[in-house]
Amino acid sequence: MTGPERHRTLARAMPDLPTLAEIESITAAMDAVVPPTPQISWPLLNARAGCELWVKHENHTPIGSFKIRGALHHLGCLLGCTPGLRGVICATRGNYGQAVAFAARRHGLTAVIVIPHGNSVEKNAAMRALGAELIEHGEDFQAALEYSEQLAVQRGLHFVPSFHRDLAWGNAVSTLNFLRGTPPLERVYVPIGLGSGICGLLAARDALGLATRIVGVATELTPAISLSFAAKRLIPHPVSTRIADGMACSTPNPEALQHILRGVERIAVVSDDEVEAAMRAYFTDTHNVAEGSAGAALAAVLQERALNAGRRIGVVFTGGNVDQSVFARVLAAA
Repeated sequence: MTGPERHRTLARAMPDLPTLAEIESITAAMDAVVPPTPQISWPLLNARAGCELWVKHENHTPIGSFKIRGALHHLGCLLGCTPGLRGVICATRGNYGQAVAFAARRHGLTAVIVIPHGNSVEKNAAMRALGAELIEHGEDFQAALEYSEQLAVQRGLHFVPSFHRDLAWGNAVSTLNFLRGTPPLERVYVPIGLGSGICGLLAARDALGLATRIVGVATELTPAISLSFAAKRLIPHPVSTRIADGMACSTPNPEALQHILRGVERIAVVSDDEVEAAMRAYFTDTHNVAEGSAGAALAAVLQERALNAGRRIGVVFTGGNVDQSVFARVLAAA
């Protein structure tokens, strides 16, 4: 099977969401490797947002991002069903690559990561430190993705997509912990890249039988998912964001889109300026460093301050991996 054929196979409709027992079984295996991250309601941030805001701090994982559990679960499942598996390959803008490298090293696999030119210097360094071989190709994530599929065939590696049901269900471990660890939340905001984070949240919410509404977040310059959601069909669109690189996906994943259409209330859209203002707000009010994707979710909360006034709201702080030079520029723009 060629790389593109494998990708199309993975793009078939996903099975139903996992049960609570299934997520809990993944949790039991995961917590020993990645301890649960905290959820905190910060007084200064509450005052800024005009609501009781609970922040799920996925920036506190060993790689500074929520993606780690999904990769651990997915590679663990691959080892159980792929005889002779020795190495994996994927494309990334950084956080997913770190997650795959971390999981590959733990499972005794080699990891090859394809990144676009101009990728985050510090994320690249982190992936190399985790033992990954990095290959630069193309000007955006889509070009890197297509090249990684070709290399998978040429080098006999297992292509690991950036969205897969096992990734989403592994990520559901953290959001299950979030929804259980806070008072009942009326609404939760989460940024969307290819969708493993928001689909994990949907799985946890539905497994618990909660009425919590889920709002996905896109930026004005990463509009493919918001356009696809509005049209109820996949609509690719170029991306040009200067700050939310983790959301810079020009082609939504069809599997994820199915679940987003089924379970997400709506998609909020924020500007890059609003994202950077939210990154500054996180640092000022909590002294946590937020990358652009994490800032985007808070930006949507702040944008909808009037809607959420006096309510109990959740936001997923998806990661804190931002280059020092970029974060310095964001802070200086205050």
